Amino acid sequence: MKISYNWLKQFIKIDLKSEDTAALLTDLGLEVEVVEKYQSVRGGLEGVLVGHVLTCEKHPDADRLKITTVDLGNGTPVQIVCGATNVAAGQKVPVATIGTKLFDKDGVAFEIKKGKIRGQESHGMICAEDEIGLGNSHDGIMILDEKLKAGTLCSIVFNIENDEVFEIGLTPNRADAMSHYGVARDLRASLLQKNSNIELITPSVSTFRIDKRTLKIDVDVKDSKLAPRYCGVTLSGLTVKPSPEWLQNRLKAIGLSPKNNIVDVTNYILHDLGQPLHAFDAAKINGKIIVKTVDSGTKFTTLDDVERTLHEEDLMICDEKGPLCIAGVFGGKDSGVTETTNSIFLESAYFNPVSVRKSAKRHALNTDASFRFERGIDPTTTEFAMKRAALLIKEVAGGEITSDIIDIYPKKIEDFPVFLNFDKTAKLIGQELPKETIKKILASLDIKVTTVSDAGLGLIIPSYRVDVQREVDVIEEILRVYGYNNIDFSKKLNATVSNSARTEDYKIQNIIASQLNGIGFNEMMANSLTTPEYIGLSEMLKEEYNVMMLNPLSNDLSAMRQSLLFSGLEAVSYNSNRRNTDLKLFEFGKTYHKLPSGYDELKHLTLFVSGNRIDESWTNQQKPTDFFLFKGYVASILDRLGIFEIQNKPATSDIFAEGMVISCGNDNLVEFGTVKKSILKHFDIKQEVFYADFNWNLILKLINTKIKFTDIPKYPEVRRDLALLVDQSVAFDTIYSIARQTEKSLLKDINLFDVYQGKNLPEGKKSYAVSFILQDSTKTLTDEQIDKIMNKLQKKIETELGASLR
Repeated sequence: MKISYNWLKQFIKIDLKSEDTAALLTDLGLEVEVVEKYQSVRGGLEGVLVGHVLTCEKHPDADRLKITTVDLGNGTPVQIVCGATNVAAGQKVPVATIGTKLFDKDGVAFEIKKGKIRGQESHGMICAEDEIGLGNSHDGIMILDEKLKAGTLCSIVFNIENDEVFEIGLTPNRADAMSHYGVARDLRASLLQKNSNIELITPSVSTFRIDKRTLKIDVDVKDSKLAPRYCGVTLSGLTVKPSPEWLQNRLKAIGLSPKNNIVDVTNYILHDLGQPLHAFDAAKINGKIIVKTVDSGTKFTTLDDVERTLHEEDLMICDEKGPLCIAGVFGGKDSGVTETTNSIFLESAYFNPVSVRKSAKRHALNTDASFRFERGIDPTTTEFAMKRAALLIKEVAGGEITSDIIDIYPKKIEDFPVFLNFDKTAKLIGQELPKETIKKILASLDIKVTTVSDAGLGLIIPSYRVDVQREVDVIEEILRVYGYNNIDFSKKLNATVSNSARTEDYKIQNIIASQLNGIGFNEMMANSLTTPEYIGLSEMLKEEYNVMMLNPLSNDLSAMRQSLLFSGLEAVSYNSNRRNTDLKLFEFGKTYHKLPSGYDELKHLTLFVSGNRIDESWTNQQKPTDFFLFKGYVASILDRLGIFEIQNKPATSDIFAEGMVISCGNDNLVEFGTVKKSILKHFDIKQEVFYADFNWNLILKLINTKIKFTDIPKYPEVRRDLALLVDQSVAFDTIYSIARQTEKSLLKDINLFDVYQGKNLPEGKKSYAVSFILQDSTKTLTDEQIDKIMNKLQKKIETELGASLR
């Protein structure tokens, strides 16, 4: 939000430097992010003087140029070569002197330098109005009033306004400060605390009166819950034209483009008092004004010439023929003020904040009016702001006020009662403030003290402070005005060492993140908000499980994610579309589910791998990541966490083309595999993607924190290999399990080092080459012992799997 310092000084007379004022506002919670200079004319006409043309002669070497002698008021006339056809001796003209910076139409600065033009020296430039930013004409030089004295600064002649603009990072709760008056009110409270007895100047509307009663437009508010207060008045005999210079400068300073005098006044009041207004062309209103909702599907064209489809909950300002305006959001194309308008109906209202926000988000409209309405404006200023606007319109557009004020306010919005406990105030602030100081601060914030006791104060909070409705809110107000920097704090440093568990979530996350970083993974963080359309990509996701946002930023961010898969694939797609195709990503995140019993959120660790194993190099051949390498990544995480009592089984999820599930008992620890091409196609991903989803909540329960170690064995290990012919359906995991159960003491490791399928094998068969590592920690194994174990293993595998030796 932008605040003009000159404008602010209309409400509070201060002479502080802008830096000091910015510091005060920041201490109040109105953080000033930057202070910018503003000049009504770019460059402020610095270096541009009134010159008196003494002589004007034709250039000897150029027919279109003239050589002039100009008095700049310092007693030493200068020679200036000028190409304007209307320059003549005796004129008073604007002269840009040597060193002056002017700006072209694109805002690019150029400096006036001493030079020679066709052999003749030129010490400055006699300017046209477009060259110094005072107009668009370039037909000739500007001719000034002959009464002006040579050497007078043109910035004084043309009343150039110099201003400073505060860019305030306004927090959403500070609806009361969304205007120059609101900021001045806060600034005054701070200055009173510093014993600066400064008055807050409220604009007077005492001259408001009804000139005639010749244009009455009735108002019918159908829904007082959506429009608790609605005011209106008519003005006639107006002349729509450009606004006066002072009004244009005010709007330009805060980044607004002037339109015409009527619209500019409504925008001025919006930023002046924080009350949005709307002016309807009275001639385009059929019958009376009706404030109501309309049927869903009704078409309405707004000021931006876009036809919008209305919702049944949109509050509309209508006449007897149809909608004129989306209440509190945006006006209609067919009822706005134009150059031919001579009478208006001026609206000032208080609309329900929730209704306005829903309509604004529904139609993707973010206007200055909706920004204020949806945060809550001051309902007590509605009529006052309209009167002030009406007086300004009469001032800048002529005309008369031609109707009584209509003020429909069936149920007054009451102020909030709050009790402030002194002990709780001291406890929360950390310091006991004098009671008189507290009362003084509350008075400066328009908070009335109704009762006083030893325990505390009974207060009435003004209705415009929608963010102050609890005792703790009042304490925060006292603290920010008193000054956080003025609160004493102990110089003693206290510290404690907590006896935290080794398996705290964040510690385990850091361990696994470090491990994954070490093998080339990068951590990602995706948005928990996503589109509800993704549930159509998998039967595992249910629409009724979606947790929907009540006020989504957009349709694409309207649901909480049920799976981390799709947000991860968005990241893969984004990278691969930018030729970053070799990816290893992981994310710790949550999924959200709406269940019959309530809401549930689950934590996950996900891995995404796509592309080649390692970067291209002259020493390495490019080799894509495969399923078994990815399985190794998954297994290494479980190994690192000491989770060994696991079983493998095929994945049944429809997101995988092929996949596996690693479980512990009846609970699935991790699902992983190759993502289906149909899902990848939805994200425009053309390469294979491997995905793993860890149930992190379950993993935290199964972590083995006990560290076991043994001495390095003194006796050697023995390796024996078996080449087994098995059915195509037999998995290595089955052989592994059978071997482990058959020999538990001396069998240390089992490894599959070759798989063969194809020529010279019976149909439906494959060959597994399996190695077995045997070792006894107390003695050297004999051939007899080894043969006995291997025969037992071979017989068990042959019996249970129908395998045979090749």
